[in-house]
Amino acid sequence: MLLVVFANPKLLYLLLIVPFIVLWYFYRLHKSKAPLSISASQPFEKAKPSFKVYLRHSPFVLRVTAMALAIVALARPQSTTVLQNVTTEGIDIVLSIDVSGSMLARDFKPDRLEAAKNLGIKFISGRKNDRLGLVIFAGESFTLCPLTTDRATLINQFRAIEPNILEDGTAIGSGLATAISRLKDSKSKSKVVILLTDGVNNRGEIAPMTAAEMAKTFGIRVYTIGVGTYGTAPYPVQTPFGTRYQDMKVEIDEALLKDIAQMTGGEYYRATNNKALEEVYSKIDKLEKSKIETNEYTKKEELFRKWLFYAFVLLVAEFVLRRTYLLGI
Repeated sequence: MLLVVFANPKLLYLLLIVPFIVLWYFYRLHKSKAPLSISASQPFEKAKPSFKVYLRHSPFVLRVTAMALAIVALARPQSTTVLQNVTTEGIDIVLSIDVSGSMLARDFKPDRLEAAKNLGIKFISGRKNDRLGLVIFAGESFTLCPLTTDRATLINQFRAIEPNILEDGTAIGSGLATAISRLKDSKSKSKVVILLTDGVNNRGEIAPMTAAEMAKTFGIRVYTIGVGTYGTAPYPVQTPFGTRYQDMKVEIDEALLKDIAQMTGGEYYRATNNKALEEVYSKIDKLEKSKIETNEYTKKEELFRKWLFYAFVLLVAEFVLRRTYLLGI
């Protein structure tokens, strides 16, 4: 990046003299006009002014401009080149999202799953220097997108999440284990899983705490999020007349989610509505910042010689013009 600075910037205030010199010049020019009385002006109507008339003010213009350039030179303009060496160390993050039928509960707007999708997309859109992946789980787990820096692909996969695409149930251990499998071979110094669920582990072949021990072994931090209001929430229920919503008790195994987070060095959060879930993502975003190191190198070069040279050229031009072509005017 190239910048121009001045070593003595206060001297630039001397440029304020220039407008007063110009005003004084035209004031004196007006006062020095001599009156001429003639009986008739017809003989002069076809007379064309000499080119010298148009140039009669040029010596003054050249002189004032040279003075302004000299003042700038006194202020010592310097070109400053700033070189930046930026080192970026990103974080590998896998989001493991519960897509079981209970994620269609309406205590979030429009429901838990859509809220998790929308805020998850917002979260990954702000992680410019990181690799991110996506795992979904219900009664089983599945990697929807491996670690990638392709934000567009990951966002499209997020939007494609639909309920009931996996066997129903809540296999928290499987969802965490699948996310860990995507991170265990990562060379990144920071590896993170964001595990979001709204229920109690009731399926899967891997116990959640066993998966947590695996995460600890591989140096993976797990942030757990319990999604659901306190008390009851309207859950979808299939009836002969279609889907109906019935208020049912919200059951989240908070003790388990806290233990997983504590064992792996992460944090547990409870999100009871859309705003609370957004705040949770914001907290995680602040906690897991990519490492960016910037080293700056500054190089300065004096420019006042150029400005003095231009001022000298203008003064020479003014002297030559006044002593030759405009002599006698």
